[in-house]
Amino acid sequence: MKALEVDSAALIKGLKEELKTVGDITPPDWSRFVKTGAHKDRTPDQPDWWYIRAAAVLRRLYIDGPVGVSKLRTYYGGRQNRGQSPEHFRKAGGKIIRLVLQQLEKAGLVTTVGKSGRKLTAKGAKLLDDTAEKIKSG
Repeated sequence: MKALEVDSAALIKGLKEELKTVGDITPPDWSRFVKTGAHKDRTPDQPDWWYIRAAAVLRRLYIDGPVGVSKLRTYYGGRQNRGQSPEHFRKAGGKIIRLVLQQLEKAGLVTTVGKSGRKLTAKGAKLLDDTAEKIKSG
């Protein structure tokens, strides 16, 4: 449980750099123009937001075990501003999460577990633990 002992923002930042070296994880062409959900007003500001989302999904799989796209959509969702009307919760977009999970599966970091969703492989857990160890040591 080394990945839980370090700061989540530092872990995601370190994982982002590790995932950039993996060849199977690449943002699609349309990712520059898309919002991450109905509750967002604009596209993400960071140019490497795809890798940040992939790292965050990896960390979420490490913590929650087998997780499906629907639960991840709920986790990454937020409140939608509706002007004068009260705000309502909206789920995040599923295409981005689904494609990130498929890329992580292609890279060998995630595996499908029947109908209960996806979970980390030993290789994925080792990547998180090694990254956490690098952050912790210095």
